[in-house]
Amino acid sequence: MAGDPQIKIYVPRDSGAVSVGAEDVALAMDRALADTNATVVRNGSRGLYWLEPLVEVETDRGRVAYGPVTPGDVAGLLEQGLLQGAPTHSLCLGLTDQIPYLKNQQRLTFARAGVIDPLNLEEYCEVGGYRGLRRALTMTGQELVEEVKNSGLRGRGGAAFPTGIKWQTVLNTPARQKYIVCNADEGDSGSFADRLQMEADPLALIEGMTIAGLAVGADQGYIYLREEYPTALEILEAALSLAREKNYLGGNILGSGKSFDVELRIGARAYICGEETALLESLEGRRGMVRPKPPLPAMAGLFGQPTVVNNVLSLSSVTFILAEGAQAYQVVGMGRSRGTMPFQLAGNLKHPGLVELAFGVTLRELLYEYGGGSNTGLPLRAVQVGGPLGAYIPESQWDVPMDYEAMAELRAVLGHGGIVAFDERVDMSEQARFAMAFCADESCGKCTPCRIGSTRGVEVIDHICSNRDREANVKLLEDLCETMGKASLCAMGGMTPIPVRSALRHFPEDFQKS
Repeated sequence: MAGDPQIKIYVPRDSGAVSVGAEDVALAMDRALADTNATVVRNGSRGLYWLEPLVEVETDRGRVAYGPVTPGDVAGLLEQGLLQGAPTHSLCLGLTDQIPYLKNQQRLTFARAGVIDPLNLEEYCEVGGYRGLRRALTMTGQELVEEVKNSGLRGRGGAAFPTGIKWQTVLNTPARQKYIVCNADEGDSGSFADRLQMEADPLALIEGMTIAGLAVGADQGYIYLREEYPTALEILEAALSLAREKNYLGGNILGSGKSFDVELRIGARAYICGEETALLESLEGRRGMVRPKPPLPAMAGLFGQPTVVNNVLSLSSVTFILAEGAQAYQVVGMGRSRGTMPFQLAGNLKHPGLVELAFGVTLRELLYEYGGGSNTGLPLRAVQVGGPLGAYIPESQWDVPMDYEAMAELRAVLGHGGIVAFDERVDMSEQARFAMAFCADESCGKCTPCRIGSTRGVEVIDHICSNRDREANVKLLEDLCETMGKASLCAMGGMTPIPVRSALRHFPEDFQKS
């Protein structure tokens, strides 16, 4: 059986897996299989990062997983029947899709992540890829917009604005040229879903962008990619070439007479460029600084033209919606939060990774049923949800369902779905100070509340923690947060008060230093 040409050994090539040794494992496996007909396939991670490098073998029973694997494990794995999926080795995890962490998820956007070779277009099509685009080519722009509206999809970049409404605005705005811009400048702490999607299933993003172009009448798209993602850059460039070669991009998509193409642009290593108008400034070749609104980018965006700006997860979700229909997406979730959210578990957890579930799962379920509790064994104390501008949530609020409106009621944000856990050793005054310092470092400097407010915020927190006129400085900090929240030009300054206020409200004892 070792010489069976159908045997495939999967070793991830995404940057998360490579960072813990997947490249060395793949090289060791290649050498060990040199005299066999078995072959190594470089897939993307399944998102079970505490098990990476995760090696899988294709068997007639399904794929069997082993992990975490080191190069030194390869010889022993082969000796104990890796090619047959034998369960005798201590690293054997059984059938991959039966691992509880994965089995209990509801993967729609990430259904292909880790399953396919990300640069095998034929394999992508075999598992439903480009079915949505083929359907889209038979529909009018308005029909496509209605499909997205009916799905209930909201932006996954943090603002949660209804995607279909944004598309409708661009469709209705007359112009000779319109654009689709993918915001792939993922910069939130604890967030990696965009990166994993681009590295594990890049064609889903490209297909989603193409569908968006057909919907609003745009023939040009841009991916604004975070500069710190070289692996995603390499994979996306190859995927775009494949799509053009097979006529899924270009001047006559699948012989339809319709055109759409995509260019990759590299980001400016600035957190502020994740804000859509600063991104557009950077994309046009200028310093990334926030634009005042109105006009909205949907009416006057890139180069002054109507522009759809969506993030990676939003556009990749469109691929599923068009392939399976709006109803298949809309029936999942709760309230106004439809579909699924890829939650990213990070920080002090035993089982960090990506968990895609319908809106409505609680934070406690994510932390313990998936995350496995703290990696240190100490009690978890606080969780930050939604990146560095998200609230610190205490244990008393971990049973609230994870959806946009429920989180807003807690004066928190769901954002991009990043979750960073802290155990009882965390000093929340330091976390509050970090929020202000982060804003001071990353502010574009255009508006005074953000530029000056964040700098003064650091000073005031230092005064509070040193018991310097404490009561007056707590009041001053509250006033400063109020000003930043209401008067800042964009969410950078406007949301910085959220983590500061939450730390002060829920963990006041940490601000009382001797």
